[in-house]
Amino acid sequence: MQNIFRKIASWLFLIGVLIAVVLGLLAQTYWPPDAITGTLTYPTYITITLAVLGFIVGVLSFLAIGNITRERIPTFLIAALILVGIGATGQAFVNLDVVGTYFANIAFTLAIFAAPAAGLLAIRAIWDAGKSEDIEKVIPKIPNK
Repeated sequence: MQNIFRKIASWLFLIGVLIAVVLGLLAQTYWPPDAITGTLTYPTYITITLAVLGFIVGVLSFLAIGNITRERIPTFLIAALILVGIGATGQAFVNLDVVGTYFANIAFTLAIFAAPAAGLLAIRAIWDAGKSEDIEKVIPKIPNK
């Protein structure tokens, strides 16, 4: 049963990344920047879809049945932090010729996807780091896989 959830989480992760990259590439064409602020405004359904996919991946990994194992959590959290930072300040890259806008849009959509999973896994990492041995007996850490 756990293998099924791990496969589902792996596929959802891959699908989420692919959707984020494709939407980041298409954003400039289909959702042009606001005339006043110059920022892109993605339709709500795109943001919700990416966030829900990221949340599902995060929940599965939080419960130790996803594809982000205990050893991968620090790497994932660092990468997600960088993506969210780039996504939040991505407008700085818009001034780069040709690739800047695409880079900013892809970073932004990837940040929308990664943020919910990173938030859940950060909570789990803090919980695991702060638990005492008494609590460890009741609520075990994420198993090594």
